[in-house]
Amino acid sequence: MVKRTNEMNTITLHNTLPNVFAGRDDTGSEIWLRDVVFERGKHYLISAESGTGKTSLCSYLYGYRTDYSGTMAFDGRNIGELSIAEWCKIRTHHIAYLAQDMKLFAELTSLENIILKNSITNHKSESEILEMLNTLGLGDKVNTPVDKLSIGQQQRVAIIRTLCQPCDFILLDEPVSHLDFANNSIVSKLILDEAQRQGAGVIATSVGNNVNISVDKEFKL
Repeated sequence: MVKRTNEMNTITLHNTLPNVFAGRDDTGSEIWLRDVVFERGKHYLISAESGTGKTSLCSYLYGYRTDYSGTMAFDGRNIGELSIAEWCKIRTHHIAYLAQDMKLFAELTSLENIILKNSITNHKSESEILEMLNTLGLGDKVNTPVDKLSIGQQQRVAIIRTLCQPCDFILLDEPVSHLDFANNSIVSKLILDEAQRQGAGVIATSVGNNVNISVDKEFKL
């Protein structure tokens, strides 16, 4: 396990609720309107139905959106108080995020999309990136623009890109929604290997096709 300084050890939620759900006293959720703690080094699955706010939760934790009540905190620090500079540090050193829409650049190749991020973090060597592409069956798609790839292939590219940074938590919004069982297993091993190397926690959401990892706790959203 890589020893890192200035680690983020906990993510906590207190009485948090998306504004769109305002006025609900009991959502039936194990996340909303609860006290929840995610700990570094542990694995969590958030099972949800469509429309229950899983993508909203990820967007809040990554600082993309603030349309919620209650509080969220990193190591006790209210994330609503973070500066732009602090968010930039969090996004490059503490939280690795795979968004459901993947946010790939369509005109760039598989390798270029990954290298673009890795050039900022310098976390992986090019040989390590190529090895991951080969492991996920994308060795012959290295120089293919991502808009020429299938959705499942794009998802695999996005997962590799997500892992190209130091982090304390790996935040994954439906990471295997377009993958078959075999590719799910390969992706899951890559994620677990990287999490173990860094001592990172894993927080994954799912509406049915779950990432194939053992979890310390599952929440129903």
